[in-house]
This record gives sequence, structure tokens and C-alpha cells, in this order.
Amino acid sequence: MKRLFDIVASGLGLICLSPLFAVLAVWIKADSKGPVFYRQVRVGKGNRDFRLFKFRSMRPDSDRLGLITVGGRDPRVTRSGYYIRKYKLDELPQLINVFKGDMSLVGPRPEVRKYVDMYTPEQLRVLDVRPGITSLASIRYRNENDILAAADDPDRAYVEQVMPDKLAIDLEYVANASLASDLRLIFSTLKAIF
Repeated sequence: MKRLFDIVASGLGLICLSPLFAVLAVWIKADSKGPVFYRQVRVGKGNRDFRLFKFRSMRPDSDRLGLITVGGRDPRVTRSGYYIRKYKLDELPQLINVFKGDMSLVGPRPEVRKYVDMYTPEQLRVLDVRPGITSLASIRYRNENDILAAADDPDRAYVEQVMPDKLAIDLEYVANASLASDLRLIFSTLKAIF
């Protein structure tokens, strides 16, 4: 049932949002050189890698300078990227990942391999389900970039504080997931954005 809901909702979302996708694509291309989409390898269900789609909000090859983004002061973020990230518009292309089956609308946020390799055996249970565009952890940590920007060592703060707390929230989701809870999380996400 969840997979059918994901296919229908992501398909409708891609159709309805196609005019917005076109506007954002033009804005991104006009603002800086590089592709419209950023595709990063993330870890999905079953501990398998997949390529996650996002609207590009940073200068090309920025991930070579580090995986942690530190809010508005991060010089790698483009002018358009600042607003695209602020309003979470960079996440919309992940509807493609949902439609393809790499992701779900709701589930633990997919992480890069570097951090998944640090998970405990218990934390690896978040990989028993498809990762999601939104989750309770992503709602609670919607200001994550600001938290990391205030840290002396953002990577260490992420690994020692943010990541374990997010994983604890995600493990609770995995244990109690239902279509009803997914719908509540989707509405909570929309409320938090708007």
C-alpha cells in the first residue's frame, strides 16, 4: 500500500510541480555555471547505494570541500541556492527517486556512505526501510545548518550530537511506521515549510 501511495503521489507531484521545476532550472542556470541537478550517492534500503536528485544549490564540485553545509555563511552556496535551500525546494527532485523506487515520501533521510559506515548495528536498522524525503527527524532538525554553523567543528558536532539523535528518532519511526503516521508527517512537513 505504501509503495502504491508513493508512486501515485510522486507521479502527481512531478506533473503538478513541472512548471516550478522549469522556473527553478532557469534560475539555477542563470545564477551560476553547472548542471541544474546535483546527484549524490546516498545509502538506501538494504545498505545499497543510489543517486539522489536535488536541485543544485552550491557551486560545482563543492562536496570535495566537505559534506557538511554550515548555513548561510557557507561560501559554496550560490545566490539562488540560498533561497532554494531555505524553502527546501532543493529537495523536490527527490520525487524522481520516489517514483523510481529508491526512496519513499516518508522515511529516514538517506545518508552518505561516510556516515553510514559509522553506524552501530542497532542504527543500521534504519536501512530496513526505504529512505524518505521527509521524516520526523528532518522536521525537528530543519534548522540543522544553523546548529552546525554555530559549532567550532561542524563535522564533529554532526557525528557526535545531531546524527545520533536523528537516528534515534528514525529508529522509532521504523518500529512504528504506518500509512496514517506517514500522512501526519507529510502534513507536518508542509506546515513547517509554510
